[in-house]
Formats: sequence, C-alpha cells, structure tokens
Amino acid sequence: MSVPPPPPPPPPRRASRPAARRRPPNGTPVAGALIGLNLAISLLDAVRSFDSGLLAEQVSDVQSRMVIAQQFLDDGEWWRLVTAGFVHFGMLHVAMNMLLLFQLGRMLEPALGSARFGLLYAASLLGGSAGAVLVSPDALTGGASGAVFGLMAAAVVGVRGRGGNPFATGLGATFAVNIALTLAIPGISIGGHFGGAIAGAVSGAALLPPPRWRLPQWVQVAVPVAVGAACVLLALSR
Repeated sequence: MSVPPPPPPPPPRRASRPAARRRPPNGTPVAGALIGLNLAISLLDAVRSFDSGLLAEQVSDVQSRMVIAQQFLDDGEWWRLVTAGFVHFGMLHVAMNMLLLFQLGRMLEPALGSARFGLLYAASLLGGSAGAVLVSPDALTGGASGAVFGLMAAAVVGVRGRGGNPFATGLGATFAVNIALTLAIPGISIGGHFGGAIAGAVSGAALLPPPRWRLPQWVQVAVPVAVGAACVLLALSR
C-alpha cells in the first residue's frame, strides 16, 4: 500500500505590522502665540508708561487705546471688543492670566486641535467683553481674564460630560477659587469673568461633548462661531 506524499508547506506569511495609531496633535502654538502677544503688549505698555512718568493708578496711552467701555462702542469703536482682551493693568495682572492660559492651553489645545482651541478662546474673549459692557458699562475694562474663565469653564464642562469629577483633577477647585475671588475682590470685572465663563461653557459643550452625542465636526465649529457672533451683537445692541 503506497503512502501519499506529504502536503507542500504553506507559503511563508508576510510579517504584519500593527495598524498605526493616530497620535493626538502635539504642542500649543495658538496658546503660545496668545501668551507672547499679551506679554509683548504689556511690556510695550510698561516701557511707554515709564518713559511718560505715569503713576501706577493712571491709565496709560496703550490702555486707553485698547480697553472697552460703553462710550467707546457708542463712538463706533467695535474693535475694542477684541483689543480689550489683550491689554492689562500691571505686570501681576498679565502674569496671573498668562500662567492660567499656559496651563489650560497645555490641557485643551492638544485635545481640541489648534483651530478649535482658537475658536474657543475667541468666543470666550468676546463673551467676556460683552459681559463687561452689560454689567459695568462705564468702567474701563481690559484683560484676558474673560477668555481664561471661558477656557476653565469649557474644561469643566468637558470633564463633567465624560463622567469625570473636575474637583478630582484640581480643575474644579481652581475654577471655584477664581469665582470666589471675582466676587470678593473689588475692582474685578464680574461681568467680564462670568460672560467669558458662560461663552466658554456653551462652546465647550459642543467642542468637548459626551461621547454619546456624536456631534459632527461642523457643529463643533459652528457653535463657538455663533456664540462669538451673538456676544458681539449683544454688546453692540445696547
């Protein structure tokens, strides 16, 4: 009885490589540019104020050209809704805001991408300007605080929407402390801080939605754009 020949060996298998995973974007170019611009304007303001011999409580030429108040909007100077977010009253003011912007930028910009992070910042800044005009129309208001409050509020909304506890990360405590300081310290723009926080929270709900929402990308772009536009219209309609 003949024995059948053994079957031929299978062809060698090509080595397979694991599928490449998409890496989240690295770096914070928008946050870095915003920090650099704010610091540059504050340095220019300090140098010109020193040359002019201004006292600390006096309003400098740079500040007077960039701050916001209802009287400027009545004169058609709508661009102050933007410039007010880049001028500060002293180096401590800008240093505290930029420290928070640095920390929040490292948290949010890689997660959102630079373009959407920029939209969130812009909507929050405009919300802060609108809130400042609505609550304190006669006050000269400036600073990145409204935008920074918007970033904090968006981060809190995002963490909460994903089932996390903002207070477990320190984010919630930072936000709560800053709200308490806003209400307790005289001279701080309550409308600016709360206006920025509201704009940031609404934008953050679309930019950092719970996974079950499955929002299309165009919604994530349209919401902060609409929030920013609504803030401008609200400020200019008074």
